[in-house]
Amino acid sequence: MQQQTKYIFVTGGVMSGLGKGVTSSSIAKLLQIHNKRVSCVKIDPYLNYDAGTMNPVAHGEVFVTEDGGECDMDIGNYERFLNQNVTKSHNITTAQVYSQVIEAERRGEYLGACVQIIPHVTDAIKGRIRKIGQEENLEILVVECGGTVGDIESLPFLEALRQIRLEDGAENVMFVHVTLAPSLDVVGEQKTKPTQHSVQELRRIGIQPDMLMVRCTRPLEDSVREKISHFSNITARDVFSCHDVESILAVPKVIYDQGIVTEIFRKLSMEAPQEGGANWKEWDLIVDSFRKNGEEVKIAMVGKYVKLPDSYVSVNQALKHAGAKLGKNVKIDWIDAEELNGNVDSLSSYDGIIVPGGFGERGTEGMIKTANFARERNIPYLGICFGFQLAAVAFGRYVCGLEGANSSEIDPSTQNPIIDLLPEQKDVKNKGGSLRLGSHEVNIVENTMASKLYKSSKISRRHRHRYEFNQKYLEMFALKGLVFTGHSDGKKRMEALEIPSHKFYLGIQFHPEFSSRPGYPEECFEAFVRASSS
Repeated sequence: MQQQTKYIFVTGGVMSGLGKGVTSSSIAKLLQIHNKRVSCVKIDPYLNYDAGTMNPVAHGEVFVTEDGGECDMDIGNYERFLNQNVTKSHNITTAQVYSQVIEAERRGEYLGACVQIIPHVTDAIKGRIRKIGQEENLEILVVECGGTVGDIESLPFLEALRQIRLEDGAENVMFVHVTLAPSLDVVGEQKTKPTQHSVQELRRIGIQPDMLMVRCTRPLEDSVREKISHFSNITARDVFSCHDVESILAVPKVIYDQGIVTEIFRKLSMEAPQEGGANWKEWDLIVDSFRKNGEEVKIAMVGKYVKLPDSYVSVNQALKHAGAKLGKNVKIDWIDAEELNGNVDSLSSYDGIIVPGGFGERGTEGMIKTANFARERNIPYLGICFGFQLAAVAFGRYVCGLEGANSSEIDPSTQNPIIDLLPEQKDVKNKGGSLRLGSHEVNIVENTMASKLYKSSKISRRHRHRYEFNQKYLEMFALKGLVFTGHSDGKKRMEALEIPSHKFYLGIQFHPEFSSRPGYPEECFEAFVRASSS
């Protein structure tokens, strides 16, 4: 008989960006450390079907799952904290739910009923959540509801979560509410009103939180904890301080030391955790590795979405993973490619240069010049997806002398399309979900830099692109000193390029950042940081 999955629902109030994703990941990590089968789900109430067509500057990066889902970046947090792959089903959006309901109505599955939010939409939401717990045989599923309490878009989801508690019983469901206790500079006092109002709004729609995770700049004062307890109808031991720490990886230990695991086990009617029963050793070593301040390595990340660091959060994290393992202090400067205006000499002060993924024309000339500058100055270079493509364009222009060399994405009329549309993309009309997505096997050529760093002839990595290298130029590039050392789909696609005479010059069509984890940095990031620090 399959075990009943228990649920922890994480909601947020006051404002977005308080850290529901880190809270959800941290709770799940603590349960994993206590040997529970656990995973996370992110609910996004927006009407986009997925995150694939959303602007990274407004929403943060698009995280790609192994099975090709274009998801919210919190899915990346879950994978990094838990060191496990999750599927695209773990990111639930309003559009997915409504599409499911409308398609069922068109098939006549509701037997003439008037289709409504309750019960039809809420039943669809509950079904998606429960299906994950059942199919993955999870003991506990942590579900993060995006947005803030009071948002119109969130109401059907919050109602569905309320119903799950009613149907499954309080011993199987608990609510954790993330809120804010700001400190005013004028008086220095931690204010409780935002938390009070947020909890009142949650209770108004029928949900009494079991725990509060209170975001604050410094540890929550005992008097403030007591006050929040009185106004929120929960005990003081269920009010947890989520104060600022040096790394998000330290959050699990911060809330563990306040007794959160004991309270979760008690509320969910699970046997109390045994003293010493938690497996902290590996996680402690990982967290400690991020506290070491070794030699500083300055990395320039030249991209087009640099106004919001979360646009490249997985790349940033992958660099930090590599730095922690190597004992280096990786300092990243985000540089707007559009503002370089061809003046790339300022990049000479950096130990390494990265051009990450992206789309469209804006800023591409700055990125092309950056790739060429790194080649000419022998500065370690890592080009990811778009950075791979523009490195090839730069080589075509400045080494092979190909007039007007470009990507047909940027200049459809270019006479030298170094990068061109994938053949299977030529008849694609829809923008959403139509890229080459998810995990694909990549063959690595022997006796190359790529084979040395991956130590394998085959790897599997995630992709997100619509254009590829035009193999018409393959032989010309090889004669001029640039070789392609990774390929896929029976050599139909080039996946990696390098310049053997260079200190470190690597371009990769795939997205290695999505495979990097704390304690286990993706190989090309580790090799890049090592080369940049030597």
